[in-house]
Amino acid sequence: MSSNSVVQKRYFGTDGIRGKVGQGFITPEFILRLGFAVGRTFKQQSNRRPLILIGKDTRLSGYMFESALESGLSAAGADVALLGPMPTPAIAYLTRTFRASAGIVISASHNPHDDNGIKFFNEHGAKISNELELAIESEIDNAFKKIDSNALGRATRIADASGRYIEFCKGTFDRDLSMRGLRVALDCAHGATYHLAPDVFRELGAEVMTCGTEPDGFNINRNVGSTSMGALKKLVAEVRADFGIAYDGDGDRVMMMTNKGEIIDGDQILYILATQLGGDFQRVPGVVGTIMSNFGMEQALLERGIQFARANVGDRHVMETLQQKNWTLGGESSGHIVCLDKTTTGDGIIASLQVVKALIRGDRDLSDALQDLTMTPMETINVRFKEGQDPLESTAVKKAVKAAEVALGKTGRVLLRKSGTEPLVRVMVEGSDHKQVSDLARELADVVEASLSKNS
Repeated sequence: MSSNSVVQKRYFGTDGIRGKVGQGFITPEFILRLGFAVGRTFKQQSNRRPLILIGKDTRLSGYMFESALESGLSAAGADVALLGPMPTPAIAYLTRTFRASAGIVISASHNPHDDNGIKFFNEHGAKISNELELAIESEIDNAFKKIDSNALGRATRIADASGRYIEFCKGTFDRDLSMRGLRVALDCAHGATYHLAPDVFRELGAEVMTCGTEPDGFNINRNVGSTSMGALKKLVAEVRADFGIAYDGDGDRVMMMTNKGEIIDGDQILYILATQLGGDFQRVPGVVGTIMSNFGMEQALLERGIQFARANVGDRHVMETLQQKNWTLGGESSGHIVCLDKTTTGDGIIASLQVVKALIRGDRDLSDALQDLTMTPMETINVRFKEGQDPLESTAVKKAVKAAEVALGKTGRVLLRKSGTEPLVRVMVEGSDHKQVSDLARELADVVEASLSKNS
């Protein structure tokens, strides 16, 4: 698809439709129309009645949007199967196994509870195409068309969805292996993995200690999970865990922690999976990262004969590059890890299981598994901006970026980009000297903030 087609999208962003609850497109009225548009679109593309699965994370607003989607889809003549709170990758898996036309996720991932969003999977459990997003958009502003009551869609609830997904996750862990003797600390971010991940690890033999497993509709991602590792660090120390694992609110990201409290990010997880999963380097010909991936990780992979390719930030771009290269392993520093030999999308539980499998097979702990990896000093600072502001176009910001690049020389790089999921500018500096990197990142962030204040 041409870049012009992508620009024409009015509602879909880089990962579905997302925003503040009650604002913009994240209102019951719009979501009702969206459901009707989705139902009509899939009905037009098939000669059979569509079946659409709907799952959500633990945000209170998810119940409201679930009802709106269900009503819109049914009014368009599509059948609906409700999954309840489920991780995003679980919805991708169940969409495939139920031979559904599509899966819908009501979630804002790692964002706070007052955000929410809608994202879609196709019948293969992959993100829907730009073409399909445009087709849905073309239907959204159309008036509701009358439909006979005997043509309305039916709604059902899949009662055993959790059990199905737990068994699927366990099936990615070798049958000859057991976690018996391991003490694992899990942080589920008060999100969609709270009732699943602990059971997966317990049933595989681990002794499991948890935090972030008491969602109340408002506390998702609040000081817990993969974006806030303090709670897990405390738990790991208190229970003397062998390692810790933290997921984000919808379970498609994972970060890990050593028994000493050291954070293991997505780049380090990719390194472990690429180099030590069974010890056969030829089994992983290449890895896809992003423009944010650490240079030290890239160099370490290349030294071991493993190719590395960078994609733009976002799981859609990682997936596209994996498919182009015919590789199976890729991901982002934030912990979004894709193991295409196991599933069709980024999956925090499955990625963490593969790391544990590598550790058991190699009889190593997390620190040992990373002893040959030297990460390049990198600092990322997030700067929030308001709608309509574009600090990246500021003359002062551009001048500061050039000055930082000169200061780093050939030993480092600077990257400023807008987040695709939040109103943030991510200021990233990477180089050989940790203090210089940290100082330059802070200076650049200050310039960005000053530019925003000037234009507010």
